[in-house]
Amino acid sequence: MSHAPTAAARLVSILAAHGIDRAFCVPGESYLPLLDALHAHPSIDLVTCRQEGGAGFMAVADAKLTGRPAVVLVSRGPGACNAAIALHTAEQDAVPLVLLVGQVPRRSLRRNAFQEVDYGRMFGDIAKWVGEATEAEQVPELMARALAAATGGVPGPVVLSLPEDVLDAPCDIPSPAFTVPRPAAPTPEDAARLAARLRKAERPILLAGHGFEAPGGRAALLAFAEAWRLPVAVSFRRQDLFPNDHPLYAGDMGLRNPDAQRAAFAESDLVLALGTRLTDITTQGYTWPAPGQALAHVCADPRFLGWQFPADLPIAADALATVAVLASEEAGAPAGREGWITRLRGLQEAETRVAPRDWPDGIPFTEVAKLVEAVAPPDAIVALDAGTFGAPFYRKVAWRTGQRLLAPISGAMGFGVPAAVAAALRCPGRTVIGAVGDGGALMTGGELAVAVARGAAVKLLLSDNGSYASIRIHQEREYPGRVSGTSLENPDFAAWAAAFRMPVLRVETRADLPALGEALRGPGSVVAVIRTSLQAVLPAGQG
Repeated sequence: MSHAPTAAARLVSILAAHGIDRAFCVPGESYLPLLDALHAHPSIDLVTCRQEGGAGFMAVADAKLTGRPAVVLVSRGPGACNAAIALHTAEQDAVPLVLLVGQVPRRSLRRNAFQEVDYGRMFGDIAKWVGEATEAEQVPELMARALAAATGGVPGPVVLSLPEDVLDAPCDIPSPAFTVPRPAAPTPEDAARLAARLRKAERPILLAGHGFEAPGGRAALLAFAEAWRLPVAVSFRRQDLFPNDHPLYAGDMGLRNPDAQRAAFAESDLVLALGTRLTDITTQGYTWPAPGQALAHVCADPRFLGWQFPADLPIAADALATVAVLASEEAGAPAGREGWITRLRGLQEAETRVAPRDWPDGIPFTEVAKLVEAVAPPDAIVALDAGTFGAPFYRKVAWRTGQRLLAPISGAMGFGVPAAVAAALRCPGRTVIGAVGDGGALMTGGELAVAVARGAAVKLLLSDNGSYASIRIHQEREYPGRVSGTSLENPDFAAWAAAFRMPVLRVETRADLPALGEALRGPGSVVAVIRTSLQAVLPAGQG
């Protein structure tokens, strides 16, 4: 006698059929049938974590590396609440993420049951789509819809709520055919208009964003910029989209851009925003492109066209499809553009120079970042947490072709360690370097146990300066000398890392940097606890 598979088994089969080979979880009794279905389907690797926020961060990093939707499994109530930070990060970063939540039984829905949450209301503002299955027969359709929503247009997070008795119920409905959304190309008329503007512009800037994170996107961006002789600026924390040592690289649009660079960008006669949503940091607080500057805006989701900036040429299209169409147009540039390219490049190169300086309270983390630049191999992956220690990685380090930067566009602390571990699991043959501050290290950090258990090699740089330094900087500017809430009493981080059975290196002075360089070049894992100068980043030290 044959038995129909459960809804949970159908769901897992759909995931496997569409190339999902890994899921991240903190186990919960509300989705035991799903855990059982994964046990019977060994082609999907289940990574068990200690906290849902860390599991979600790992999934975000994994999706950025694979270009496929990442899956997180959490229990209802507290589990889903902990995972919310990863959903927000995925939305800000345009990353396809699927959160599967074990929900209360159907009879308890909307009755304020133990750990019940209405996820449509909870996640409605940060998820692209929220669904809930109330019958087993709905699960295949809803799972297919979740994958389509996560990957279509501007990618992002989706949520599917799954009552535990629905997961365990028989499901005779076959898995629906899943069609990957086809990237929209610009119309021939729009492509011709854009090409005409590019040929005419003397001072253009190509602003590249999330649309080039897709597989093949970086190579396509480079070929397009070279063919059309376009200086390239990258949107917030996407320095690895374009080789930073290339003559066409003009810098990033990030926090506190130099005045000279902002003034030059304001002189552009055409801003081509390609595959980006023109959010506040990328537009320098909604001030660039300035009124009167010509703007051509290409974004896969028409919702974001004209959102903050009326475009002279708005095009609802995929970035890669757009550059592919423009390859058939005749490229051209005015003779005067070369001077513009040289000027922007000079401003960017000036920004990367570093003048070594001694500080009594530790090592300037800029010197650590420059060491990473010097020793990291061409295919290195660097995962950064949020914090001031990360600033030199964005402004002083030249990212090369083949290297990957994993950084939280949302500014979420706690991202660095789980992202590094996820990268080491996904790319075991590549050097993975993580960097985290003493604030973010303890927001997650338990993922080091996963690295040790799985034999994943991670090289972690831990900046120990006893402060929430990013907040302290603002505090010193607004309320000089009135330190409140930003000082940290830290544990012995070397002992903390050793408790995970991780090799540990203490870096106290500049004399220890050569040993750090050797550890970064060598095989295996290491946690380097670095006594970092707080004075070097405070306003008084910058004056």
